[in-house]
Amino acid sequence: GNTYLAERAADVIDLKKRILSHLLGERRQSLGNLTTPVVVLANNLTPSETARLNKKYVLGFATETGGHTSHTAILAGALEIPAVVGVGAFLSDVSGGETVILDGNQGEVIIDPDESAHEKYLDSHARYLTVSQRLEGLRSLKAETKDGVRIQLMGNIEFPEEAQHCVERGADGVGLYRTEFLYLKNDREPTEQDHYEAYCRVIKAFPNKPVVIRTLDLGADKVPGSISDHFHSSNPVLGLRSIRLSLQNLPLFKTQLRAVLRAAVHGDVRMMFPLVASLLEFRQAKMVVGDVMEDLEAEGIPFRRDVPIGMMVEVPAAVMLAEDFAREADFFSIGTNDLIQYTLAVDRADPSVAALYRSGDPAILRLIHKVVDAGHKEQIPVTVCGQMSSSPIYVPLLIGMGLRQLSVTPHAIPELKEIIRQVTIPQAEQIAAHAQTLELARDVESYLQSELKKICPDSYL
Repeated sequence: GNTYLAERAADVIDLKKRILSHLLGERRQSLGNLTTPVVVLANNLTPSETARLNKKYVLGFATETGGHTSHTAILAGALEIPAVVGVGAFLSDVSGGETVILDGNQGEVIIDPDESAHEKYLDSHARYLTVSQRLEGLRSLKAETKDGVRIQLMGNIEFPEEAQHCVERGADGVGLYRTEFLYLKNDREPTEQDHYEAYCRVIKAFPNKPVVIRTLDLGADKVPGSISDHFHSSNPVLGLRSIRLSLQNLPLFKTQLRAVLRAAVHGDVRMMFPLVASLLEFRQAKMVVGDVMEDLEAEGIPFRRDVPIGMMVEVPAAVMLAEDFAREADFFSIGTNDLIQYTLAVDRADPSVAALYRSGDPAILRLIHKVVDAGHKEQIPVTVCGQMSSSPIYVPLLIGMGLRQLSVTPHAIPELKEIIRQVTIPQAEQIAAHAQTLELARDVESYLQSELKKICPDSYL
């Protein structure tokens, strides 16, 4: 069937339920209005529903559909709410009130566990707390390899309040600020002032450290109600999203750009465009930035003129043109989540093909290598900011491929810092060289797992 129509059918069913509830005078409880601690079990949660979850009362959630790199899963990490996404059918076994264990490491939901399972998970949790306490001691130390090479370890954030999470874990700045969540958390379209205030909060948390603001990446699974009229695609993942949406809706784009340029006065701000696939798109986006600068100047509003402008490399076309882009962009950030999805033709939110979505696929390693080489050739910084860089097994590989900047989920920073501090550059280069000779993703992953155990035997895997 048509995925787009199936998604819209869910919207119609939801609308029908809300109309009936209203007509019957029933009070509808939002997940954002909970007053007692619960584990939420659902067929699916949209990114906007997830954004409204109250961490105080939602101890964790599990969904039948979705994928571990879907935006719902990413948001769960941002909110630091334990989540298991896309585990298949389980709601028929639940009536409400059961004891539930969410195993995020194995991606399992255990309903009414027996005593031995309960004990096993209590032991696992105790071990996790022990490792967490040890990692806490690394907070003020630099992310530096055993042989003294500095790695810039930055945080990915969705909300301004997450900047503090990054600071607390010793981040070297913000490598990816996903600004679209300003739209998803509110029922109205954010104003220029809303953007400006949100950016300033993040910038002030990181004096003299980089804050990379990505322009809005709406579309696909991130469609806010406030601007849903813009989205009518039979295949949202390949439709009007990200930079394409911004270039077709200039008032929307310019509102955000004005706020970024104004906020940049207060710190080390960089700007990047998502899902760029052609040189024309990149040049058009930069021209809009130039137009906005002229407007601000004419209005006498203070702004920063020399903001570095980079791009996400997350479409195979951008990888193939990496050398050309490197001559025009100030920096690259490799978005592995979409790069894997578009290269391997796997919908990252579809559980039926989830097993085909592999960060360690040899094709993905070659693409990353190509982008890193292009960046080095033109002497521009290259970062990896997808979920791959937050996964411990890939850190030695990425360093060995020549990356010196990683942007990761804030809660992963301490563990990744420990790994970085226990590996040498020659060791990492040897790991990367061997990994790139392997033919299958499972062999790459197995090899990286075994190498990580040698580097960091005490890590919590």
